[in-house]
Amino acid sequence: MLESEIPPLDLIVRLLMAAGLALVLGLERELRGKPAGLRSHMLVSVGSAAFIMIGLHILMTTANGDPSARVDPSRIVEGVIGGIGFLGAGCIIQSRGSIQGITTGASIWISGAIGVACGLGTLLLAGTVTVLALIIMVVLGRFEREVIEE
Repeated sequence: MLESEIPPLDLIVRLLMAAGLALVLGLERELRGKPAGLRSHMLVSVGSAAFIMIGLHILMTTANGDPSARVDPSRIVEGVIGGIGFLGAGCIIQSRGSIQGITTGASIWISGAIGVACGLGTLLLAGTVTVLALIIMVVLGRFEREVIEE
């Protein structure tokens, strides 16, 4: 194992956390019968974590070598965000003057952010974002349905 590699146990924990935290958001969408549920959210989060860890690995291995071969990790994050935005946009449907799927699109996007946080090893951030997102989706969703739409 190279000095620059993420230790195997740490790598596994990061990926499992990305999957587990996104599972919570995906379950909320699944229970509401939305098109993007458990698997979609989990795959987005795990994929985001994996891309970030690949980028970190490249960054660490090139840091010891040729300085011109260095990778800018913010470009990897930008690429992940762009790809997730494309997936989230696919969840949004306009039909007969109404727009549906914006919350699902946003939850896909935030699953990607959770994956990025897990991939970077900032598990407290990932957990906090998950809790906040769940509160927004469940509590404020209920508030919207009961108070605002009446």
